[in-house]
Amino acid sequence: MAAQPVGGQKPFHVVSPVLESLPLSKAVGTKVFMKLENVQPSGSFKIRGIGHQCQDATRNSCRHFVCSSGGNAGLAAAYAARELGLPITVVVPSSSGPTPVRKLQDLGATVEVYGKVWDDANRRAQELAKTEGWVNIHPFDHPLVWEGHSSLVRELKDSLQAKPGVIVVAVGGGGLLAGVVAGLHQVGWQDVPIVAAETQGAHSFHEALKAGRLVTLPDITSVATCLGAKTVAARALECARECQVISQVVEDTEAVRAVEQFLDDERMLVESACGAPLAVLYSGRLQRLQREGRLRTPLGSVVVVVCGGNNIHAAQLRALKSQLGME
Repeated sequence: MAAQPVGGQKPFHVVSPVLESLPLSKAVGTKVFMKLENVQPSGSFKIRGIGHQCQDATRNSCRHFVCSSGGNAGLAAAYAARELGLPITVVVPSSSGPTPVRKLQDLGATVEVYGKVWDDANRRAQELAKTEGWVNIHPFDHPLVWEGHSSLVRELKDSLQAKPGVIVVAVGGGGLLAGVVAGLHQVGWQDVPIVAAETQGAHSFHEALKAGRLVTLPDITSVATCLGAKTVAARALECARECQVISQVVEDTEAVRAVEQFLDDERMLVESACGAPLAVLYSGRLQRLQREGRLRTPLGSVVVVVCGGNNIHAAQLRALKSQLGME
């Protein structure tokens, strides 16, 4: 089902631009289109699904939102809560750092720092959501979130002259993947393969695909903390059975290098979670998948979802490079 205005309300997300990237096209050897979700009001694609879920919750006696987040989901929920005139508590792990906390507070959210990784914060959010009138907005594992994210693909159908040869996305908990698969079914593009990119140390989807069942990572060791769900949503595995989903795991250094290269190429700074799909393009992995027969040749156009991100600024990029020994 397509995401529709709830109670006569317009969706909170905007129709994001689809632009060709000449540097990425040169790197891949075919035309690459960027779906620029980094220009969404909350700074990432998350506002599509989370905004949709928040609007729906207002019809069911919600008096207070609570959301667990590594940063972007909380910002989307806080933005939606402010627009809806409702209070929100966002629980973030200590790994998120000060930048998203400050941005959440600027949006009027009450912020609680709890635990080391998102899974810890999520347990706390579930406890808080037992309060009467409070509604838990899950950052990725909810049908309304997937339904909202599916709007991204319908916009691609309206923007592109022909369906792409592949769509490249980042995978954290799997909400974006689930939304893209839902959108592909809606527009009749279910034969378009998806390359799902993760960083080593936050690669719960890759491990689940390999095992054929959900796998819980012992810890999140990647600097891409917004990809840091130790267990991917069960729906993500179902998506891999419905469409061709190819998992690719990149190193943190590759993701951060891709962030820096993208800043030089396109004058946009995105966080390391977004660097994972960009690294797939810059590193020649698509061409390797073609040589292996896992992607068709010629490929046709490529769409990369520039998912955005808020936990990044120039000093943070320098700090990540120093942390990873890249300077």
